[in-house]
Amino acid sequence: MRMMAVLDRIATFPLLLLTLLLILLFIILIACKPWRLFSPNLRSNTIKVTTSSHDGDEDVQQPLVSQDLESNITEHSSDSASEGLCHQPDGHLSSPRTHDPTHKRRVPPTPSQFSHGESLMLDMSDHSEGLVIGQTIRRPSGELKYDAKEDSSKKSKINDSSRQSVSKSSADQRSILNLEVISGPSCGAHYFVQSTNKSKLPLTLGRVSPSDVLVVDSEVSGKHGRINWNPNKLKWELVDMGSLNGTLLNSRAIHHPQTGSRTCGDPVELRSGDIITLGTTSKISVQINKLPFGLGVVSDPMCARRGGKKLPMEDVCYCRWPLFGADQFGLFGICDGHGGVAAASSASRLMPEMVTRILSDTLRREKVFSRCDASDVLREAFSQTEEHLDNLYEGCTATVLLIWADGHDNYFAQCANVGDSSCIANIEGQPVKMSEDHRISSHNERLRMAAAGEPLKDGETRLCGLNLARMLGDKFLKQQDTRFSSEPYISQVVYMNSESRDFAIMASDGFWDVVNTKKAMQIVHQERERNAASSEHSSTERIAEALLGEARSQRTKDNTTLIFLDFDVYDSCKRDDV
Repeated sequence: MRMMAVLDRIATFPLLLLTLLLILLFIILIACKPWRLFSPNLRSNTIKVTTSSHDGDEDVQQPLVSQDLESNITEHSSDSASEGLCHQPDGHLSSPRTHDPTHKRRVPPTPSQFSHGESLMLDMSDHSEGLVIGQTIRRPSGELKYDAKEDSSKKSKINDSSRQSVSKSSADQRSILNLEVISGPSCGAHYFVQSTNKSKLPLTLGRVSPSDVLVVDSEVSGKHGRINWNPNKLKWELVDMGSLNGTLLNSRAIHHPQTGSRTCGDPVELRSGDIITLGTTSKISVQINKLPFGLGVVSDPMCARRGGKKLPMEDVCYCRWPLFGADQFGLFGICDGHGGVAAASSASRLMPEMVTRILSDTLRREKVFSRCDASDVLREAFSQTEEHLDNLYEGCTATVLLIWADGHDNYFAQCANVGDSSCIANIEGQPVKMSEDHRISSHNERLRMAAAGEPLKDGETRLCGLNLARMLGDKFLKQQDTRFSSEPYISQVVYMNSESRDFAIMASDGFWDVVNTKKAMQIVHQERERNAASSEHSSTERIAEALLGEARSQRTKDNTTLIFLDFDVYDSCKRDDV
């Protein structure tokens, strides 16, 4: 019996298998719908277009075309269709529609004369105007020629026009805001910011970090006020951020009527000469000036370069244009502190004061103009700054660039320095070193010490633990070893010619330790070319950031501060004003 049951199951297996196959075939027929191939109304063709050997061997799949149009396709020849072609610089042909959507032309029917390697493309985008032939056959041999010189000339004119337009706009917005605390516990602190430096705006005034302008006063709120540049009005504006003790501008309250309500007040325009009062004792003087040339200032403590350890920022820079009482002069400087930031902070405050005091004398200014030399001014300013410094165990480098105008759109620059913060200028396309390296290992410093009768030993690269021979401050070390000096090196005067696209780079040793002069010049030229190619203004902040980025990529391990002065910007603005 069991055997009979097994035989019955084996007999029914082929029937089950056949049934499954029939069901599977039925499902495939339903999915594929093969009867569509025999329907004249739904039949469609796909035209494959093969380009000629000059254009490559790729096959381009073109849109499906209904059969009722096939008879019209073959009626158009290569000569008629080629009239609507545009010859691109890269050697490819494209339809005029890609350049002008409204341009279409009808092609009259002519006998078909296709040849080997010919191609055909249909533009089916607009049926209301009939069949439009967008691209076909061969590239035209002589009817349409691409004039590269004419095209580049047009692009050059467009780029020049765009650059001048953008330069004009940038010139209107190139304003520098100087803030100086003139009373209160933080008296003497100085801050500056540019209207074009968006990364540092808005500027926050407060008692604690991360406020940009720190005013250590118990009457000042943590975030007391905010200063921002209004690009629509081209004005600086001050807003009280709901401070507890209020904010005064020229003795007039600008905070919310309900003091302490933590409600922000309305923006108020700032003018040069205004006095901002935070609380009752801390007062800040406001100076607003227009810069006749481009200025980019960047800095980075590079704290991540020492295994993540916090590296204190000991670099301090300042930019003063114009100097108070000497409107034709400006001073730019970098101080790199060692042993702390106190000496650098004091020197950056004292140096501009000393230069301003000297140049406030009309006779001294006239002497600079007549001789075209400010060596005496710079030497005296360094001497007085060193005299007023009382830092026994802290010191700093000091590199300053004095720039003055003669009233006829001519600018002159002269540099003075002690230490290893350097200044390089590009004069008529040639790099000019404006400073001198005062490290112990410097050949000139070793000669100076040898001439003084106290030569260095062979292989000696430090004195009392320092690798610098000249600096400001460090009064104790200078008492111990007379080979230390604060006498500055003073460069020759250079004429900054805007027509030659001159510029200057000032930076602390954190930059120059990893980037040489040639590389720095190359980066500036590359950034200018990149911005010119994209019809954008050669932003000084962008160039300064590119220079700082190179120092980062080279993994500098020291504080890095950089000032970039671009006189090419002034030239473009001047031409646009004519």
